[in-house]
Amino acid sequence: MRQLTRCLIASLLSLAHVPAALAAPTDLMIAPSPLTAAASRIRAVDLERLGNDLARAGLEPPPRIDVTLIPETDPRAADVPRWIVGLALEPADIVIFPERVLPYPYDSIQSVFRHEVAHLALAARAGGRDLPRWFHEGLAVAVDAGWGVGGRLRLLLEMTGNPVTADLARLFASNNEPETAQAYGLSAALVADLQRRHGAAAPGAIAARVAQGISFARAFQLETGETPDEAATRAWTTYRHWTMWVSVGTSQTTVWGAILVLACLAFIARARRRERRRRQWDEEEARDIEID
Repeated sequence: MRQLTRCLIASLLSLAHVPAALAAPTDLMIAPSPLTAAASRIRAVDLERLGNDLARAGLEPPPRIDVTLIPETDPRAADVPRWIVGLALEPADIVIFPERVLPYPYDSIQSVFRHEVAHLALAARAGGRDLPRWFHEGLAVAVDAGWGVGGRLRLLLEMTGNPVTADLARLFASNNEPETAQAYGLSAALVADLQRRHGAAAPGAIAARVAQGISFARAFQLETGETPDEAATRAWTTYRHWTMWVSVGTSQTTVWGAILVLACLAFIARARRRERRRRQWDEEEARDIEID
């Protein structure tokens, strides 16, 4: 993956970007691409709102964002697993594959863009120093769309045992999409609990300490008074208590049956939204072709 990232960066730097019309202060540049409808949707993202969401997390929006949209017919797409729809490449590049089916936690191309911008902002806040993947992904989910009902249901279905942060690293390292989705859910829960207990800007404050040369684990402890694994245990306990409380009035089979039904309904609703959005995108692409 690191070799792929270096290749993509080289490809990105070789492309000429054209400016998109948007409000300051972020300078958004989108490379020429046949995916004009996807480019239009990214231009339509409310950057002021995105900047406010980043500020609440203790981050600043990148001064410049270079976006490359890669169609599936592009040879570069073949080198990237199909369940990856976006990549953030420090300090300012974002690569998006708009034609791919959007996996959890994304809901739209705009969601992918917001998610990847959050990665760039967090990396800049840390001064380019290493941060755990779970911290990056949990924060990006929080900035993009927050941790909603669908994410909570996924966590209740997927969480077993008492995972620690090392388990999240293992899940993220897997090439198995379900395990990666589980890692996203656990990370989102952990960061959501961190922000609930220590303030929305806690992630930015931790990253700022890392930028000073402090290790992540130490920076986390200085800012929160607990280690990352202690925070993870506290976060998981919150949801176990919820399931135990519900179990008081009914059998475990009934509880999990209800959770499965709710999860299926959430999945169906999400799939229908995606299908409607996909049809809309196809219509937009067809209109663009007719105009050309």
